[in-house]
Amino acid sequence: MTDPVSRTILLLDIERFSDRDDVEQAYLRRMLYDITDRTLESAGIDETRRLRADRGDSVMELIDANAPVTALLRALLVDVPAQLRAVNRMASSSAQIRLRGVVATGYVAVDEHDGWVGTDLNNACRLLDAQLLRAALRERPHDFALIVSDSLYGGVVRHNHPGIPADEFHPVGVDTKNGSMKAWLHGPLPSGYDAAPAGPADQDHRDTGMGEAPGGSGDRPAPQTPESPEPTQTAGTAESPRVPAQGISPAPESRPSPGPVFNFNGAVSIGGNVVAGDQHGVSGGQVTGDVIMGGRNGGDGS
Repeated sequence: MTDPVSRTILLLDIERFSDRDDVEQAYLRRMLYDITDRTLESAGIDETRRLRADRGDSVMELIDANAPVTALLRALLVDVPAQLRAVNRMASSSAQIRLRGVVATGYVAVDEHDGWVGTDLNNACRLLDAQLLRAALRERPHDFALIVSDSLYGGVVRHNHPGIPADEFHPVGVDTKNGSMKAWLHGPLPSGYDAAPAGPADQDHRDTGMGEAPGGSGDRPAPQTPESPEPTQTAGTAESPRVPAQGISPAPESRPSPGPVFNFNGAVSIGGNVVAGDQHGVSGGQVTGDVIMGGRNGGDGS
């Protein structure tokens, strides 16, 4: 078995294939391969950059990870519906072709029998067989329903590249035998299905920054300050607790616990103005005598 290699995984499947007779199935398979080849060619992905596996009613493509995923998605969203319309206009009702599509990314290995092995590939196949995707195709007027893996959405789709509108993809939970798996469905959700909750990585992060701290390099948030800071009056040294200005009392639930008690006797020089006479009620303490904050100016402390 080869070492696992990162690939883009493309799966396309024909709806109601087993309901057709042999002649119709042969025609549908030919149309499937024609549509797949034209789509990949329009995305700039030639045969040297992909491997193909035949699944009868579906085709699986392992695409070189260096091939442009954005070009592939644009081709699937625009070219595939257009090709299906052109083919179905000329086909009888029994030869109408409608497709389910999956695009995912992951690691895939190839064994000695040219079989493909990988958990990411298994998950992509589960998305292709999901009842939600089948229900979505039944309600699509343009004969095509596409779902992408969560990792592909996070790495490519959510960045809103030209021709890949992120807001047209909706988070969905896909039930599998191993539990629910998150994916992203293009277009409206089918009836009876709800969108899965979007995680933090799925949300629009534009204009939501906290800002940069002054003098910072951009990777540190600016310190937050209250919208309406409480006016305070400070007494004592720099370590003294702040007390509310006269007439303003903090709410009971936010009242600070009692701070240290300071007793001053005589004149104490702190910086600021002059407080003359005895003072009471400064954080529960008592000040006796003159408290000098800064130098005297004209003898009146102003």
